[in-house]
Amino acid sequence: MKLNIINKNGFETGRFLKIKNDSLKEKKNHIIYLEIKRYFSAQRQGTNKSKERSEITGSTKKIQRQKGSGNARKGNIKNPLFRSGGRIFGPKPKKFNFKLNKLFKVLAKKLLIYFKIQKNKVKILEDFFLKKKKTFLIKKLITTLNLEKKKLLIIINKNKKKNFFIASRNLKLLNVISIEELNIFYLANYDYLIFFESVFKKLFKLFNIK
Repeated sequence: MKLNIINKNGFETGRFLKIKNDSLKEKKNHIIYLEIKRYFSAQRQGTNKSKERSEITGSTKKIQRQKGSGNARKGNIKNPLFRSGGRIFGPKPKKFNFKLNKLFKVLAKKLLIYFKIQKNKVKILEDFFLKKKKTFLIKKLITTLNLEKKKLLIIINKNKKKNFFIASRNLKLLNVISIEELNIFYLANYDYLIFFESVFKKLFKLFNIK
């Protein structure tokens, strides 16, 4: 499988990266599902909390005597049955995240990248530095690639991110991140992935892509 390398104007350079697609023979979708589930679970704060009877401020005096009133027995004003009383079985702070093997995390990202490559939704961009923070330069590149109405993710080196980010922040369907920020949600959520050449070569080593 070949991935053509594109220059900053959106045209093919004649160079390419060759990838073996042996890993595509066994599609392990459940691993991707688990990693996405783990990611979203980790985003939950789990800080929801209500006060129980013992945490309510109020008198502990018994409202009425136990027998003889003709009414139901009553405790103190903090009784959950009364207005402003404690809550019965209310929510408590807890953690929703769960542990997933590091090998699974890497494999899930690797599989998603392979799936995108198989569907021709991965582009490799030749390394260049954006000198001017101009949106039209990014827009011109997207237009040349015929990806105007697609959700795009550009993965770039950290030292080159600033100018790219400023130039593209007005484009709603485009996001620019560094390789360190890459996660399973970004890979799954965007239609097309645009890697800088040096960044994709780093992934070769990190994910052991062949």
